[in-house]
Amino acid sequence: MLEAFTRAVIRRRVVVVILWALLAVGGLVSSTRLPGLLSTSLAVPGTSSEEANAILTRHFGENTEGTFTVVLPETKAAPATVTAFHRTLVAAARSVPTGRASALQRGDGIVYGDIGTSLDLQQAASYTAAIRNALHAARVPDAYVTGPPALQDDITPVLASDLRAGEIIAVIAAVLLLSFALGVSAAALVPLVVALCTTTAALAVIYGLAHWFLMVLYIPNLVRLIGLGLAVDYSLLILSRFKEELAHGSRTVRDAIASTLSTSGRTVLVSGVAVGVGLSVLLIVPVPFVRSLGVAGLLVPILSVVAALTLAPALLSYLGDAVTHHPGRYWLGARAGPANGSWARTARLVVRRPLLSLAGALAVLVAAAIPAAWLQLTPASVTAIPHNLESARGLALMRDRAGPGVLTPIEIVVDSGVPAGAVAPAVSAATLRLAHEVLAQPDVFVVAIGSRPPYVDASGRYGRAIVVERDDFGAGASQRLVQHIRSQLVPAARFPARARVYLGGAAAQGADFLARTYGTFPWVVLLVAASAYVLLLRAFRSLLLPLMAVALDALSVAASYGLTVLFFRFGVGAGSFGLYHVSQLEGWVPLFMFAMLFGLSMDYEVFFVSRMRESRDKGSDTQTAIVDGMSQTGRVVTVAALVMVGALAGLVAGRIAALQELGTGLALGVLIDATVVRGLLMPSLMAVAGRWNWWLPPAVAHLVHVEASPLAGRQRGDFTMTPEPVSTSRR
Repeated sequence: MLEAFTRAVIRRRVVVVILWALLAVGGLVSSTRLPGLLSTSLAVPGTSSEEANAILTRHFGENTEGTFTVVLPETKAAPATVTAFHRTLVAAARSVPTGRASALQRGDGIVYGDIGTSLDLQQAASYTAAIRNALHAARVPDAYVTGPPALQDDITPVLASDLRAGEIIAVIAAVLLLSFALGVSAAALVPLVVALCTTTAALAVIYGLAHWFLMVLYIPNLVRLIGLGLAVDYSLLILSRFKEELAHGSRTVRDAIASTLSTSGRTVLVSGVAVGVGLSVLLIVPVPFVRSLGVAGLLVPILSVVAALTLAPALLSYLGDAVTHHPGRYWLGARAGPANGSWARTARLVVRRPLLSLAGALAVLVAAAIPAAWLQLTPASVTAIPHNLESARGLALMRDRAGPGVLTPIEIVVDSGVPAGAVAPAVSAATLRLAHEVLAQPDVFVVAIGSRPPYVDASGRYGRAIVVERDDFGAGASQRLVQHIRSQLVPAARFPARARVYLGGAAAQGADFLARTYGTFPWVVLLVAASAYVLLLRAFRSLLLPLMAVALDALSVAASYGLTVLFFRFGVGAGSFGLYHVSQLEGWVPLFMFAMLFGLSMDYEVFFVSRMRESRDKGSDTQTAIVDGMSQTGRVVTVAALVMVGALAGLVAGRIAALQELGTGLALGVLIDATVVRGLLMPSLMAVAGRWNWWLPPAVAHLVHVEASPLAGRQRGDFTMTPEPVSTSRR
């Protein structure tokens, strides 16, 4: 089927190239307009924090995520300056729709006030410049504008700058590796063209979706860099097989392309589906932030596969024999002698000593995974950002002079159920009891309540208490405080039956974000593992190999978690590589790492085992099939993994902690998987399993609609404690 499809693509290659060119242009235009539609909101629909924020927005005119804080260092002329500052703050609030200035507060050497708005985070961020311009016009240039909207507005250009720098790193790495692998020829341009079209098309789709759904601010960086690596990987696999087909000499270019896509094209299709399966499960997580990452991540493998199966053969049909023209030696292809290469030698060594290889590889992976026991999460970090940003400097002043929790207080919102109910004796008494108990907690700095605005709304139905904690909103102590107030203190306050109490603010929102995200994590793991098993069951026609693949993928993920904790929490090598040293990883990072690494690990598994299966189906024994598969595919996987690491280096080189964490974890995971796992652990396990690798009974084969693979009798290449030497002849 793929062969017929490929021949149809080649016949219509002009149309294919034009369509992809139009998608690329559309994506490039869309990418310039996309940042203004993106957000970093952690809102979780259906939670207590979301209900609290909805009440605050509708009835108090204050969206938790849409509130600015303006900080002014005090001077010797403090009284006059402070009076003028408040007038300026009121005037600046008028530049924002629904903006309203709060009363000024004092810290240790600072004066600060809020500009509350009912706008959501994305809308409010667009007015950051207007507030700053108003302050400058009023000659208050020393004031710092911070808060969630200002932070997002300041981070947006940083992400764009990091993306440009990251793409330079990624493209240079890809060009060097492709030139090394394919020679300095037109062939090296094919993967880059495919990657450009893939990533820009994905951004065009995301631009359309961003008008209707929350899409995360980090998405362009993830799509452009991870998409580049994945698209190059698939194109490289097709190119290397195409070179082999041309090397036969008896095929026309079109026949060689068709034959390539009938084998490597199927591998790419299965690999893309495998990566997509890993990322698609993020869609079941009931958190818009995570789902948007899942949508963006899913688009990358889908479009990478489509481009590899359409654009790549169309371009190859134009290049023809020029693919093999080069001024010097190249690493992939017939001249490289894969049967005598390093991967072949490693494979022969592993299958001769499988138990030793197995023990050594497992020891390395377990040692790498151990630090994962110290993994701690935060919903988001407002400190691990570039310190030269105005919002970051204002935040630092607030943290140092007023306390970490002042900028992001917990909001206890009481819905009495009836007008004027918030000031009724029973509700007021319960609110006072709750405030006293909350203030008695060691992690609480201050609690503010009252019977007038801003503590009671105009109708008198809703009341609130503002709780300033001593720690950052994402700290473990703040998360535990939120849970304690909800589960213990609110019930103990004895509110009337009709009253409802909700906890809002950044700390409560963060706690809900982590609870919802990781409440579904076991189901995500189970669904990914089950889907991967079924997919690989059909691809490998084996009961054991898919189970082995799932187990190896889990080991790769665990090792990458451990190493990421080692770098960021324990700071091992952090200074040398310019990484942040943090006590907690951002909450979405491990989840996305799991989904992405599981998919990429299956990707490399498919690359290897598909070639082994080919060799086995031609009559090879198990050990020979392992050596054939690794020798023919190992160098492709090496280059593909290094290209992916080069692309991920673009994330590591950035200035945002979450993307550094993600890029580091994924890069380490890819390196571990392409070397220790696929080079040692996988072949050693397969050598031990012997003929059981290839067993698929007829009943199961019928269920998944593939050809059965009966259990063969013991062959010379099956593992024993004293295996015979492996044949080194090429088949």
